[in-house]
Amino acid sequence: MPKVNKTTEPRTVTWCTLLTIICGLWLPGGAAAQVVTKRTMVEVKTSLGTMVIALYNETPEHRDRFISRVKAGSMDSLLFHRVVPGFAVEGGDPASAHAPSGTPLGLYADSLGLPLVVVPGAIHKKGALSASPAGDDPTLGKRSHSDLFFFVLGVPYTKEELDRIAERNATLGAPYTYTEEDRRTYATEGGQPRLDGSYTVFGEVIAGLEVLDAMAATRCNTWDRPMEDIRMHMRLLP
Repeated sequence: MPKVNKTTEPRTVTWCTLLTIICGLWLPGGAAAQVVTKRTMVEVKTSLGTMVIALYNETPEHRDRFISRVKAGSMDSLLFHRVVPGFAVEGGDPASAHAPSGTPLGLYADSLGLPLVVVPGAIHKKGALSASPAGDDPTLGKRSHSDLFFFVLGVPYTKEELDRIAERNATLGAPYTYTEEDRRTYATEGGQPRLDGSYTVFGEVIAGLEVLDAMAATRCNTWDRPMEDIRMHMRLLP
């Protein structure tokens, strides 16, 4: 998961809603004026509830990698091994299935990874599904980790705050232009705009955001690992 300072700022799957979304899915953010091919839906069951996520067709390599792991059952029983309130919840480490309690996870680099893909409108809003960085080695650049992923928690940002962050991101080599819709989303739903332009958003939670809130409220150790394991079980929805 990206290295971002923690924040202490405060900030049921309904099938009728889900069916509506499945029947007419839209491009993320600013590209919402065009209907796209039906997206792949994934059900994520945890001890704290169930989420449904939609994978973006605009990020095919990340989407297909995620789908292949779900189909193979290799995601089942893995842990959400890192929770940082106000920031994100990370999972996907294959070693987490049988990791002893308290063991740090998600620390290994991916020497190959996947290419960074920045899709206009696919911002790091609350509930966004994004790929963790491949590692700290400069040779990996901004490549994505093949296994590790995170769901954004985040906090709301005003227009002025978002402008300052956009300037910062551009200075760091990750320019990103926000639409008015993006700005409204960050002001109302919240997120982590500091990550925009540097990490690949390849999906989002479309039902069950309260599960992320429940994860954010769990007690964690000094490695940000929940004191009580939160396991995931995934399946593709028809």
